[in-house]
Order: sequence, then C-alpha cells, then structure tokens
Amino acid sequence: MYYYLAVFRSRSETLYFANMLRSNGVIVSIINTPKEAGQTCGICVKFMPNSFEIAKNIFMQKPFRTFAGFYSVMLKNGGMELSRL
Repeated sequence: MYYYLAVFRSRSETLYFANMLRSNGVIVSIINTPKEAGQTCGICVKFMPNSFEIAKNIFMQKPFRTFAGFYSVMLKNGGMELSRL
C-alpha cells in the first residue's frame, strides 16, 4: 500500500488542512503520525498520491505556520518506509 501524509505541529492546522482537502473532493483520513516523522502534534492527514497536486495547491494558498512536511508511506513486509517529499 502506498499513500501520502501531510504532517503539522498543530492539531488545529491538521484538521483545517483535512477539511480544505475534503472541500476539494479529496478523500482523507486523520491518523496517528508515525514516529519517524519527528516531533508533531500526534495526528496527520492521510491521502492518496493522485491528490498530491490539490494538496500542494491548498498549501501554497494558505499560511500554515506549523507545517512539518509531506511524506510518502510505503507499507511492505509488515514494515513502513517513510520518505519526505
């Protein structure tokens, strides 16, 4: 399985970003942030790679002060491979 994460240091910005994606027709989930993503608020936004352009456009239009990065996640062999985009 392969998906993307938007990681923030603020829960309110995480939820706001998720709502912005939803309002643009993107299916999202709020999940626990993997510890490999560093110091965060504990939750992040999960979405599919085909929605990455929409996510980038939203990020460029709004001032997200606590944004910690976009990550790709690949699940394989019972493990997780996390890469910063």
